[in-house]
Amino acid sequence: MNTRRVILDELRVQASIGMLDHERRASQPLAIRAEFDTDASHPVDDADIGSVLDYRLLRAALVEEATRAHTDLLETLVDRTLDRILRDFPDVLGVKIRICKPAAFDDCTVCVEQSRRR
Repeated sequence: MNTRRVILDELRVQASIGMLDHERRASQPLAIRAEFDTDASHPVDDADIGSVLDYRLLRAALVEEATRAHTDLLETLVDRTLDRILRDFPDVLGVKIRICKPAAFDDCTVCVEQSRRR
């Protein structure tokens, strides 16, 4: 199968995430990378956004999942986001989500990455 990958990289959001008391009191930055595989065997119509995967809608879904409610674990947020993408975007054949907490430590960024296919 001929596939096309759409990548959203370094999407930055403020989110309520974490189990520690200080994480529950204030939002913190997240950085999101998401890769979406689609079927590229259909022709692209340059005048019709409907002929491709609309990355504006993908971005909106990522932001909404990250910011809609407090989440304790990055793993939970990644899993919930994968579920949302595969549920709401039937043209996505496979998705990989990486969500990072750049402020978790002074000396490194913490990331969780997971992928899923139909």
